Amino acid sequence: MSTDVIVAGAGPTGLMLAGELALGGARVVVLERLAARTGQSKALNLQPRSAEVLASRGLLDDILAIAPARLPAGHFAGIPLDYSTLRTPYPFQIGIPQARVEERLASWVTSLGAEIRYGEAVESFSQDSSGVLVNGAAAGYLVGCDGARSVVRKQLGVAFPGRDARICALVADVTLAEAGPSAWALPAPGGDGLLTVLPLGDGVFRVLAAGPKQMAAGKDDPVPDAEVANALARDGLTLGEVRWASRFTDTTRQAADYRVGRVFLAGDAAHIHSPAGGQGLNLGLQDAFNLGWKLAEVIRGESGDDLLDTYHAERHPVAARVLQSTQAQGVLLVPDEDVTALRAVFAELVDTRALAARVAGLDHGNRLPDLDLTVLHDGRRHVVNTPQGPVTVRPDGYVAGVDPWIDSDSSSVETGVTPER
Repeated sequence: MSTDVIVAGAGPTGLMLAGELALGGARVVVLERLAARTGQSKALNLQPRSAEVLASRGLLDDILAIAPARLPAGHFAGIPLDYSTLRTPYPFQIGIPQARVEERLASWVTSLGAEIRYGEAVESFSQDSSGVLVNGAAAGYLVGCDGARSVVRKQLGVAFPGRDARICALVADVTLAEAGPSAWALPAPGGDGLLTVLPLGDGVFRVLAAGPKQMAAGKDDPVPDAEVANALARDGLTLGEVRWASRFTDTTRQAADYRVGRVFLAGDAAHIHSPAGGQGLNLGLQDAFNLGWKLAEVIRGESGDDLLDTYHAERHPVAARVLQSTQAQGVLLVPDEDVTALRAVFAELVDTRALAARVAGLDHGNRLPDLDLTVLHDGRRHVVNTPQGPVTVRPDGYVAGVDPWIDSDSSSVETGVTPER
């Protein structure tokens, strides 16, 4: 078989997966329907767990070098969440356009020998016990990282339960007629909605607007320049030029199965939700990080096929919690004075440290927060010493053989390490 794995989609999830597989010795081909990367900024942040993921493969320093901002906090529906007390080497949020993350991942992928084919989409596939046939080409496995409208998921026939959009918002990259904000700031929603303007560099700014006009629009409605200009005027800013603009919604759905035989789903192909809290890109990266080393280990013959079932078992509940989180934030972000009051009361009562760990992606898994992540650069399992004795650490930094959903109030019998929640 000439190819071990075909990955559908060259977004962050597909690229992270391809790199993981190639690092593990697998032969990988990535098929991307677009002729080239768009260069659009799209998602704008990396949460602390994603920073750990990138550091585990030696990629983080390059990312930090080109990131416009580091924020010592996250947010939940605009409520600031202090990251400084989280047990992680990276207690901050990295502000960086998705396009720059994709560029670094693509460079890593090709340096490891994987092939990225732009302008080539997955059109059809079939599978049996020995492999898959994708567009007539044979491979061992297929992974759909091809977005919310995933061809792989649809042809696989996997249910995608959830609900349709209830609210809509506007996103755009623009230039301004005069000076704009010089620093990144967390969203600050009010009774009239949300407006965030962030500097991306080179005179370009990201605009996120969610007021009554945006809420009433449909996802596919055009975004006139006048609407962007009116949104900016709420902060006393004057539009220069719209580079690109789009709408997004809070449609919330999750695939019932992440694995069907030799075919897997990851990223937006497996789950879609509101971007509230900035967790979407991160969720996909972490899907890929979980699946990649497992699939490579099975291909190398070091583990049995049952290891692949742990992908769904571990990642499906993580995404379910993220969907729950974004739905809750959607309620707290409705532009209404009563909702503003509700958000204020919620902020007083909630355990913000636990909420910070949840948004940061550190609320699950038996991690070793003090682990030297350079030991994971080769993508293999390692035995490391802890005060409680030697433990085996998986390639994703979690302790092997420990329930990934172990309760935070108990300690692992095997390691004596209290996991983060």
